[in-house]
Amino acid sequence: MERRKLGSGHLKSAGYDERNRLLEIEFANGTIVQYSGVSPEVYRRLVNSPSPISYFRDHIEEEYTGRRIK
Repeated sequence: MERRKLGSGHLKSAGYDERNRLLEIEFANGTIVQYSGVSPEVYRRLVNSPSPISYFRDHIEEEYTGRRIK
């Protein structure tokens, strides 16, 4: 999965698999969490947000169940 760097101190990068609707978030501490059922629009808004951590907290963390993969 290709990752895009995020301009946030808490979030290092995000990757998205559109076919499987999987979002992976890499946190600054190296933890990677995978979220399933995420729409392409949510991913697009996350990576284009002026504050990715705020978007993550408001629209992903509260809406989707994460599964730690690393």
